[in-house]
Amino acid sequence: MAETYPSPRFGAPREPKSPANPGNGLVRMLDVATASHVRAVAFMMLCALLLFLPGFFTIPPIDRDEARFAQATKQMVESGDYVDIRFQEDVRYKKPVGIYWLQSATVEAASLLKLPKAELRIWVYRLPSLLGAIGAVLMTYWAALGFVTRRAAVLAALMMCASVLLGVEARLAKTDAMLLFCVVAAMGAMARAYLSWQRAEDETHPPWSWPAIFWTALAVGILIKGPLILMFAGLTIVALAIQDRDVSWLWRLRPVWGLMWMLVLVLPWFVAIFWRAGDAFFADSVGGDMLSKLGAQESHGAPPGLYLALFWITFWPGAPLAAMAAPAVWRARREPGAQFLLAWLIPSWIVFEAVLTKLPHYVLPLYPAVAI
Repeated sequence: MAETYPSPRFGAPREPKSPANPGNGLVRMLDVATASHVRAVAFMMLCALLLFLPGFFTIPPIDRDEARFAQATKQMVESGDYVDIRFQEDVRYKKPVGIYWLQSATVEAASLLKLPKAELRIWVYRLPSLLGAIGAVLMTYWAALGFVTRRAAVLAALMMCASVLLGVEARLAKTDAMLLFCVVAAMGAMARAYLSWQRAEDETHPPWSWPAIFWTALAVGILIKGPLILMFAGLTIVALAIQDRDVSWLWRLRPVWGLMWMLVLVLPWFVAIFWRAGDAFFADSVGGDMLSKLGAQESHGAPPGLYLALFWITFWPGAPLAAMAAPAVWRARREPGAQFLLAWLIPSWIVFEAVLTKLPHYVLPLYPAVAI
């Protein structure tokens, strides 16, 4: 018998009037896994480990940047200098220090645990990426809870967990998995502030947890990969401001205190590296790395539309599901939930398609919006 549904608001639970396959084992397993938040988190962590661990310890370095990140971290640990970033005899100022600190911490921890030759094992340097990928899956679940039911939030997280691109980044000692974790945390907090404003919830006593997560995630994201995380948040805010003609909801994120907290976390290292190297870091990272991506850097140029074409591979197996859901999301585009997700997704996607330098992982922080 065909299933029939009412017309709920965007993100509301959809219960069939005549359930199909009531004894289906996968449905029962999902019901058990989503019976509580603790079970849901345990289930998602198990799935993430099952999907991310194969090959994690055995695959040799397969990316040029991965080897460079690991070597720079190794030199940082050996020298004991946790301010400057060096690769062999040269400085390496393409990215801030955050990922090197995280990789250094895992190397030091492995050494304390008496792991033989810990500094020579590439998988030790990959641990921050593995933890970032698992954290991104859990943050997708948390962010999705602001829009949909617990079961749907778990499904969104599993869609991220199973995606080809995140599986690749979880196995590389680079910045992108950890950046994804920071972006999803920040956007999940922003979504809660925006949706609470749309629902006219208490304006006088908004929770401090949302701004704490938002501004801390921005700070960590800046230390991981520079100001890129500000683009995702900023373009979302601009898009919502254009649609709503109102940005008063931003006060729920306590921007004055939040900006001060973010600067407290970010400024010490930037001041230290300026004191050490002058403006060399800013010239190399902003002028030499970030701005050069506006052109076809290192033969990575491609025409607009490449990310949309690659989406069918990099977001597999969720890509066909996203395509099937697209018409419903577009019909619901005036509803707050869909409005926020589209503001998260579309402006940044357009920017990446317009920029000449194109690498598949650039759009990874937009995939959680698709999954939700």
